[in-house]
Amino acid sequence: MICKRLSEVTDAEFSRLLDRDAAVREVMDHVQKIVGDVRENGDTAVMQYTLEYDKADIVGLRVTEDELLSAYENASQDVIDALYHLSDNITSFHTRQVHSDLWLHEVAPGVVFGQKTTPLDRIGAYVPGGFAVYPSTALMNIVPAKVAGVREVIVCIPPMPDGTVPVATLLAADIAGANAIYKIGGAQAIAAMAFGTESVPKVDKIVGPGNVYVTAAKLIVQSEVEIDFPAGPSEIAVLADGGNPAFIAADIIAQLEHGPKSSGFLLTTSAELANEVEKELNVQREAASRKDLIDLSGSAILVGESLDECIEFINDLAPEHLELMVRDPINVLGRIRNAGAICVGDYTPAAVGDYATGTSSTLPTGGFAKYVSGLNVDHFTKTTSVQVLTKDGLESLTDLVRSFAQIEGLPEHAASVMRRFQ
Repeated sequence: MICKRLSEVTDAEFSRLLDRDAAVREVMDHVQKIVGDVRENGDTAVMQYTLEYDKADIVGLRVTEDELLSAYENASQDVIDALYHLSDNITSFHTRQVHSDLWLHEVAPGVVFGQKTTPLDRIGAYVPGGFAVYPSTALMNIVPAKVAGVREVIVCIPPMPDGTVPVATLLAADIAGANAIYKIGGAQAIAAMAFGTESVPKVDKIVGPGNVYVTAAKLIVQSEVEIDFPAGPSEIAVLADGGNPAFIAADIIAQLEHGPKSSGFLLTTSAELANEVEKELNVQREAASRKDLIDLSGSAILVGESLDECIEFINDLAPEHLELMVRDPINVLGRIRNAGAICVGDYTPAAVGDYATGTSSTLPTGGFAKYVSGLNVDHFTKTTSVQVLTKDGLESLTDLVRSFAQIEGLPEHAASVMRRFQ
């Protein structure tokens, strides 16, 4: 753990703190081989890698109706109720993001422009496994796609060694509206969705978080298929000028328990708070049931001379989750430019966004929050411009067309317009 004043952090330490892509770069060559093998050999390669990495010897890649029915029979009603409750909250949140299918506006007499919004035909949603089960992620990835109107959603979930997928995750995918679910994980799942295999159809876009192998695979295949954004190991930053040290430590620990390479930051103007949080982190880490995974993650407590200095660092960091525990949160909120999701106040822990409110928890990591938004309805649609002109409307624009045709040396552009008036 790094614990020091921001002004004392060396350039090398800043580089390490802000460069969270190193782990992805380290595996890129290996993942490239997996992706190429799946592209070349389809299901055969997928099953070989599933046996090698997931220790699962599977014959059929797709989850069957019998497997789905068995999952419902083996799940408690409490689990099913929780899945439906979160699904309803996610639907409520994302429904408010939906755009009109078509809008038109008359900008001048006889000149109408507009935009048509169309959902994608088929998307692939990746739901991670490994150190935990993630039914919430299945809901977060699939529900917005269905709200957007995507015709077909296929889902890949890493299998357990016995060849099954976790019951709660399987049910979440079904409740969310998945059209097909496959027992595939890792880079091989990303490649299968990107290129298509004998069993897995090729998709238009891949969404969903994963480990460094999944993230590397998404980056490799994005010339073949659109991706949402790199979403790797979990991150949290807390900005505090006061507050409860136990709350802050608990929220950092909660994200670190996701596993290796996860990271947590406290930015504060109070050296006293920094010391108290450091003590709490040590106490809570020792008591955590997933201490072994937390120990493989990293954290830093940084004390700034002012909120301005802390905010500047956070905007450079662009964390996946940001919590604001400050006296004037609305003012600070307006100054945050880069964060995947922002939780405001002592009683808005990041975990409530993961599991309850319905806001997206599929968020950009590794600094990509500087450039992209968390998963939302817009990720599952495309827009097409629309133009409608009358003869009079076209005539009013002929001089402008002729001017630009002359400037750009493309006379036939002008000719295609003027021919209508000859």
